[in-house]
Amino acid sequence: MMHSCNLKLLALLLLGSLLAGCGGGGKHQDLVDYIEETKRRPVGQIKPLPPFVPYKSFSYGAMTLRSPFDQPVYEQQELIFQTGENVEPDLNREREYLEEFNLASLAMVGTLERSGILWALIDDGEGGIHRVKEGNFMGRNHGRIVSTSKISVDLIEIVSDGKNGWVERPKSMQIVEKE
Repeated sequence: MMHSCNLKLLALLLLGSLLAGCGGGGKHQDLVDYIEETKRRPVGQIKPLPPFVPYKSFSYGAMTLRSPFDQPVYEQQELIFQTGENVEPDLNREREYLEEFNLASLAMVGTLERSGILWALIDDGEGGIHRVKEGNFMGRNHGRIVSTSKISVDLIEIVSDGKNGWVERPKSMQIVEKE
């Protein structure tokens, strides 16, 4: 019985020494001293925020020029597209509604046939669908529709040649199916 009592006492002393070792007992005193020294330092000043400069929007003023995404008209193409006579748009003609839009913002979404005339249905990108046929105009470059089919609309645009003249440029718009 004495032997088990000694074992219990030895285990209790061993457990007590282990717990005393975990207590720290000044082991991290250097960290505590550093925190106290940092708290005693004088408080610094924060620099004020720089003044707010409002965003200035950029106004794009080149709407009448050739789109940078269209292929440029080269001199070789100029010879192909010109018909021999002086090409120039009729600036006195009353402009049609679809001439207010860039051709790239318009989309062919279908066709309609009435009285033997095939009409192409054009989405203006602003919620409107418009009927056009051969002879109508659309796009900002004096685009005259020369033919319509069930899947496409073909136009001839009149654009500046860069030499104070004009040149005809063919364009085609394919039907787009919306999902």
